[in-house]
Amino acid sequence: MSAVSDLQHERAPHPGLSLWEIVSLVAALMALNAVATSMMLPALPAMSAALSVPDNDRQLVITAYMLGLAFASLFFGPLSDTIGRRTTLLIGLSLYIIGGVYSTFAVSYEHMLAARALQGIGAAAPRVASISMIRDWYSGRQMGKVMSLVMVAFQIAPVIAPFLGQIVLWVAPWQGVFAALTLFGVLLLVWCSMRLPESLAPVNQRPLELRSVLSAYRLALTTRVTLGYMMAMTFIFACLFAFINSAQQVFMERFALADLFPIVFAAISIAMALSSYLNSQMVEKYGLRKMSHMALLGFTATSVLTAAIAYSGSLTIVSFIAIQSLAMFFFGFIGPNFNTMAMEPLGRVAGAGSAMIGFITTLIGALLGAGIGKLYDGTELPLVYGVALFSILGLICVLITENGKLFRPQHEQQLAAE
Repeated sequence: MSAVSDLQHERAPHPGLSLWEIVSLVAALMALNAVATSMMLPALPAMSAALSVPDNDRQLVITAYMLGLAFASLFFGPLSDTIGRRTTLLIGLSLYIIGGVYSTFAVSYEHMLAARALQGIGAAAPRVASISMIRDWYSGRQMGKVMSLVMVAFQIAPVIAPFLGQIVLWVAPWQGVFAALTLFGVLLLVWCSMRLPESLAPVNQRPLELRSVLSAYRLALTTRVTLGYMMAMTFIFACLFAFINSAQQVFMERFALADLFPIVFAAISIAMALSSYLNSQMVEKYGLRKMSHMALLGFTATSVLTAAIAYSGSLTIVSFIAIQSLAMFFFGFIGPNFNTMAMEPLGRVAGAGSAMIGFITTLIGALLGAGIGKLYDGTELPLVYGVALFSILGLICVLITENGKLFRPQHEQQLAAE
């Protein structure tokens, strides 16, 4: 519990607002995307039947959301550098709520996809602004610790979201799940309106000019550490998106676990939340690179092992769940640390930098994940082969970024001191 006690002694970033409320609020904002993509998984069969959706197209409700999220990030990032994080959040949450209402009453799959895209557009604001707020208030390993604590709460969302979705389906039709997602957006809007302070210092405000925005994007794309870890995150997130896109069909159809799907999904997600908490306790002592590089090697090895076992025909539901839980455990050490290292050189352009990172990782990751979902053939092979390939590509990106050398704490300390 050292991370908890350490944070209790940290100075809150705004008078009258505790640090734990800040962490809780940022975590809830970041969890919006996790809830929006996992809570509706149990409702996919009923929604598909009602809207006459082909089985391998049902996951497009996730892809449409992710595409809206990716492209809107490019706008909301620079906007948050100009008008502030708080106002940007309120605008985005309002759009998310409108999209939620639209999805609840969608009468065709085309309308549903449009509604989900609008939800994704609105959700881009909390995603970009949340990470920017953390960068406004913290830096270096301290930023990594706070990010990890936020990620713990964020990763609890996919644990409970399928359960919540299933509970809603017990008492309401599939539209009730989308109504619940809309209600979550309303609660966040009220919370932010009443309690959220502005984190952007006036000295760091930037004019919303095309030249200035393109300059910030160019900085993100030409800074070696940022670009390298952004591309590594892209491939690692592609593994996660592939799992989300394929999970419902793999578990409910391939392994015939229809009633147990929320429980299995939660069990795998718990491993990721646990590792994020452990990372928050250990990252200041061992460093961002040591923690994330070891986890990346473990994640890659686990993914390749899964593919090999599946190829041999020996993969069972028990071994699949066990290995996927181990892979997600490693994943929990990768996400917050890679994101911290990518953001570290971009302090003065945190909003635009976060936007570009979010755009690349979400757009390419979502498309790769959707491609894996589209390849579903009644077996787990497209999923495990795709994840193995993407994990290897992620490792290659890190090796190129670090000139073939991993575990370099002296370079990390240099970055933290800048």
